[in-house]
Amino acid sequence: MERLTLKQYRQMVEKVIEFKKLNGEMPAYTIVDGCKISKSVYVDMIETANKFLLEMGRNPEIVEIGRHVDINCIVKF
Repeated sequence: MERLTLKQYRQMVEKVIEFKKLNGEMPAYTIVDGCKISKSVYVDMIETANKFLLEMGRNPEIVEIGRHVDINCIVKF
């Protein structure tokens, strides 16, 4: 997985925010459709999506997942 749809991205952000509310800090990683995304990568994704929103006035249709070395995907068959 190299990118998230807007729906997947929003679900990921909701999970991160819920975790932070419950635990007082952001999780070390999040999992989206079997892909484990490290904190540094999802923080970059959130910053990039927010920057796009501010510059373009709308949400991006897709959000690229940054550094692929910090992602572990489980292929579903």
